[in-house]
Amino acid sequence: MSDDRIVNERDVEWDEESHGSSFLTRRKRLGTAAGGEELGCSLYELPAGKRPFPYHYHTANEEAIYVLSGEGTLRTPEGHDAIGPGDYVALPAGEEHARQVINDGDEPLRYLCLSTMRAPEITVYPDSGKIGAFAGRAPGPDVDRALQAYLPMDAATDYWDGEEEGRD
Repeated sequence: MSDDRIVNERDVEWDEESHGSSFLTRRKRLGTAAGGEELGCSLYELPAGKRPFPYHYHTANEEAIYVLSGEGTLRTPEGHDAIGPGDYVALPAGEEHARQVINDGDEPLRYLCLSTMRAPEITVYPDSGKIGAFAGRAPGPDVDRALQAYLPMDAATDYWDGEEEGRD
């Protein structure tokens, strides 16, 4: 195609990351490939029995999921809901919109995830009691980010801790 803003998913490589026996993230970063700056879009293909990410919520970014094929479950604070082809899920920022996709079906679950790309961002992981802090670039590709840190939610220090009077 002659327009760099147009990409076909066939021409975008899969990124894959796994952790333990439960987590597998397999995605094509379509928004990045097309030069998107403030709106992200990734195609996910989630094998049976897997989850792409831990249960979490964003404090700055809104996401949406559109299911293309397969069946699975969306875990939210209200419980577990079945999702399947044609389902669209709006996931605004905030604790009340915590989420996790689970492929508890027999076939791969394919879906698009769209996201605003606001930075800085704090992502909260209620199950493990940690936060992710991102600055310089919103969650997504890890390149050129000024700050990326994962910390226990109960980690705290005083504002003045480590500051010495008169230091130049």
